[in-house]
Amino acid sequence: MSQNSQDIGQLQGRVLVFGGVYSNLQALQAMQKAAINLDIPPSNIICTGDIAGYCAQPSECLDLIEEWGIHAIRGNVEQNILDEVDDCGCNFAEGGRCDTFSRQWFPFVKKNMSSRNIQFLEKLPNFISFYYANKKVRVVHGSEEHISEFVFKSTPWEIKKRNFNLSNADVVLGGHSGIPFADQKDGLLWLNAGVIGMPANDGATDVWYLLLNDAENELTYEFHHLQYDFEQANVLMIQNGLPSTYAQTLLTGIWDNCEILPEEEMKNQGNRLVL
Repeated sequence: MSQNSQDIGQLQGRVLVFGGVYSNLQALQAMQKAAINLDIPPSNIICTGDIAGYCAQPSECLDLIEEWGIHAIRGNVEQNILDEVDDCGCNFAEGGRCDTFSRQWFPFVKKNMSSRNIQFLEKLPNFISFYYANKKVRVVHGSEEHISEFVFKSTPWEIKKRNFNLSNADVVLGGHSGIPFADQKDGLLWLNAGVIGMPANDGATDVWYLLLNDAENELTYEFHHLQYDFEQANVLMIQNGLPSTYAQTLLTGIWDNCEILPEEEMKNQGNRLVL
């Protein structure tokens, strides 16, 4: 993939981070409303990619992100749309459940892209860098080395450390894996805000986002729940012939298929996250 990166300078005040809209317009609208209620300007809001995905309104979500004027990077879905590849690019086992389902929802996403959406995607960087609370922060989707690499809380620190070394960052804001977490060692901090378009496999219908704070020039963070009209998002998926199991996940908070999950995260399926 192209390695285009955007430097957005230095940010001050609270910063809101979210990922994985997954074409879930109802969740994105709730996220925008929460940001307005928190009085966080678009210049201090970052999306870690996968704006398009499983749910029913990819074009509407891309339009809203563009009109909102926030910072965003490409996810693997956006990159493969631009590369004219026929799936989401996660390298699932051929014939597995993820592979089968991606061959249902990914064509729907591509079919519902407008020319305006494609032009917007072409402008999105793969990475964002900025300074915040005396820290260099790097925003990635999967990792520095691959947009579709899954990095979880249980992922060995050596793998995370390689990303810090490659980016010369103090803080990495990651996406892609779908489950929020924080991991810290040797003064380095990896944060994943989770996603807003699908539950975090913890048996709850609400979703997650992240707030960064720079009180007294020290970086702190808080994970927050986001509630939205998941029933409407479910109905729209069913009406558009999208995978019924993914639509059901919106109602149950449990992933139908966990082939991407390491053993540690798999053991926590259905257990309410405490962050």
